Amino acid sequence: MLAAVSTPPLVPSSQATAASRDRGDACPGALRLHAADDGALARIRVPGGVLRAGQARTLARAARELGDGELHLTSRGNVQLRGLEADCGAELASRLEAAGLLPSSRHERVRNVVASPLSGLDGRGFADVRPWLRALDALICASETAARLSGRFLFALDDGRGDVAGLGADVTLLAGPEGGASLRVGGSDCLAVVSAEDAPRAALLAAEVFLEVGAGHAWRVTELSCTVDELTDEVVRRLRTRKIAVAPGGSPTWRPSPGVVTGPDGTTSLSVLAPLGRLTTAQWTELTATASGELRLTPWRGVILPTTPGDRLPALSAVGLITAPDSPWLGIGACVGRPGCARSRADVRADAAAALTTGGDLPAYWSGCERRCGRPHGDHVDVVATPDDGYGYRISVVRGGRVRDTTTTDNPSGLVATLAAARTHDQ
Repeated sequence: MLAAVSTPPLVPSSQATAASRDRGDACPGALRLHAADDGALARIRVPGGVLRAGQARTLARAARELGDGELHLTSRGNVQLRGLEADCGAELASRLEAAGLLPSSRHERVRNVVASPLSGLDGRGFADVRPWLRALDALICASETAARLSGRFLFALDDGRGDVAGLGADVTLLAGPEGGASLRVGGSDCLAVVSAEDAPRAALLAAEVFLEVGAGHAWRVTELSCTVDELTDEVVRRLRTRKIAVAPGGSPTWRPSPGVVTGPDGTTSLSVLAPLGRLTTAQWTELTATASGELRLTPWRGVILPTTPGDRLPALSAVGLITAPDSPWLGIGACVGRPGCARSRADVRADAAAALTTGGDLPAYWSGCERRCGRPHGDHVDVVATPDDGYGYRISVVRGGRVRDTTTTDNPSGLVATLAAARTHDQ
């Protein structure tokens, strides 16, 4: 079984340093299970979060028959199954392969692609990124080089609205108003503009250049010893060598709200969120029964049901899904916590539920230890269980990658007021 990967405490971006990865990437996958306190864990990559209804039913059956009966959504729009028996790997792999969820066993952990979940549905954005998604996934699975990417390397396909472009991906394609795509590497500004047709090839090439420059010692672009500018200069040079035309490049952030989404032609889709990213099989069954043929998982632990009538929303609300934009659950996230994780100092999910408050623009993320698994990339309130015996949390406001304000409390009733004040922090 895998050893847990240690994540360092939150560090201001100005103090971040390159990391040297001298051992293999132990990120879990569908074929490489991770031993957790509540059993084995499998992480199934779902590029762009797009699932056919039949594939969603396969995942529900696997959760119910092989695991703890729940499906856990990740911050990359993937699905985790927990509470698995250690010897169920072959059975799980057989089910996933039959459902088309394992197109390549060598690439299954590197198919990390997020995409604008409402692309092509609501009239926003400059392009429908689904053709990019299909093409990029096929290119990744056909590339021997790409198989060497770490399970943490991330691609983002943004249709121009700026939602997934702000997730800190290693390679980002951002659709533009003239039909092309801006290519970004790491946290850089646009390094080049390529045609829509060439965009998936350009994204894969950038990842392959990263592997060459990193020489196996970096899992993410932020860990490279060279500067991002040096990497992007080499990417542009390779693009031109491959006869991919590039033009010099010159962000808003927006994410789906729960509720009914209406497209320019009047067609409706539904947007819901899973409380703390955890879905019961009953909730998943209702989603798959409601879906018109496709589900799109979002990086914000939600689900989009394309072309679905608005009158189906009450049924989804009745099973406990978040369907209203004023829900107190909006913006609240947490790691798995106790009892599923031995490192966690607290049952953070239960504590988060007990401390729900309305209002405040900053999302709040609860972590059981300093690893902060699954924490959001942008501005947020960082809620971390303290190492002291008994109840205690450290609440920090994080803006622009820097900790702006920190308060520690060991009083459950005082935590609610402290958290509410932090979420409305205006500095």
